Amino acid sequence: MRRILVTLVALLALLAASSENRESLIDERRILPAEHPAIDYWNAEPTDTVARFQQKLISGETALEFDDHFGYLPAVLEALEIPQSSQVLVFSKTSFQASRIFPRVPRAVYHNETSAVGWVRGGEVIEVTTIDPKLGVVFYTLDQVRSPRPRFRLRSTECLSCHVGTFTLGVPGLMVRSVHPDRFGSPMRAPSFITDHRSPLAERWGGWYVSGRHGEQEHLGNVIFELSGSSSSLLGGKSDNVDTLAPYVSEIDYLRPGSDIVSLMVLEHQTRMTNLIVRLGYETHIAQADDATLGPAIDNTVEELLRYMLFVDEAALDEPISGDKDFQQAFEAAGPRDSHGRTLRQLDLNGRLLRYPCSYLIHSEAFVGLPPEAKERVYRRLWEVLTGKDKTAAFAARTDEDRRAILEILREVQTDLPDYWEAGA
Repeated sequence: MRRILVTLVALLALLAASSENRESLIDERRILPAEHPAIDYWNAEPTDTVARFQQKLISGETALEFDDHFGYLPAVLEALEIPQSSQVLVFSKTSFQASRIFPRVPRAVYHNETSAVGWVRGGEVIEVTTIDPKLGVVFYTLDQVRSPRPRFRLRSTECLSCHVGTFTLGVPGLMVRSVHPDRFGSPMRAPSFITDHRSPLAERWGGWYVSGRHGEQEHLGNVIFELSGSSSSLLGGKSDNVDTLAPYVSEIDYLRPGSDIVSLMVLEHQTRMTNLIVRLGYETHIAQADDATLGPAIDNTVEELLRYMLFVDEAALDEPISGDKDFQQAFEAAGPRDSHGRTLRQLDLNGRLLRYPCSYLIHSEAFVGLPPEAKERVYRRLWEVLTGKDKTAAFAARTDEDRRAILEILREVQTDLPDYWEAGA
């Protein structure tokens, strides 16, 4: 048994120090105007995955089956092509359904690269977020009541009270929050963290359950904190390296008995990458509508996106990570492969998240749907890095082998690359 009586003050000092070294190339405090006519977030009709599925529901082309125990959850996951094995469980009261969430009654989250679904046992609604190519993250709910004509409802106002701000780069976005929860799941007056692939494991997953193996590396998951500064496990005396959360989380009450560590890491990567894509789209649309010079308006965001896309500041893993094999298989199978069987979704988990350190979200509808001028700038800079024309220190961690493999994969599977990608190194 490790880390059960950690001194909170000492831990927080360590975590605060680890977060001070990050520098962003953009002003992340700046809130972009979603109401700008070039975006029109509040009035525009979404064209995202859920909106398209909703049209099939309305036309009668498809239907949603209601489960007596889970309501519409299994059917929604199937419709949105989200694997059940992506399940992660959060017990901190950081949702608008907070009154129903407790350490022994966590909220379940399921995700793929496009959408995420939140489900609370006994909740009145299912929460859904998805990515609209122009609007960014769009929020829906679905009533958990059997109906011959179920409908997803837009729920922007309430959700955006948390999902737009500094934490989401000033656009309607996503985040994974790590807190120090008390015995009821309420965040304590202690530093919290917005985590992504740059975050040391020691900062991650406070208020979340975590199943999987990570060796001696420590995280904040599976524990609650006391006012005295001590922490205690929610898992019967053990808080690290657990293969399953059963019997504390039952398959009777949830679709899976775990909260997979690899799924959490994937979700964290996706949040900031999604927000950067959305921000770049917002800045470009707004600048073009206002007849602003495009370069200064977006160059820093392009560079910040490129560095994150190529995992420049990824926190190194000191020991291997292992998790749910079902999730790993589903995740890797979802991406396009080149003629050598390689995919940007191939996991590494020995020192870093991905075998080929370039975000697979480059294949996403959100990225492909960026304004052409913005996407061309990303492609140009990415080509310069991968071909070795950019030899600056910022990208020094990308080895020649990494650059060559990513370049070869993208040349085969990315369908909208500029012609100059076919020439050169």
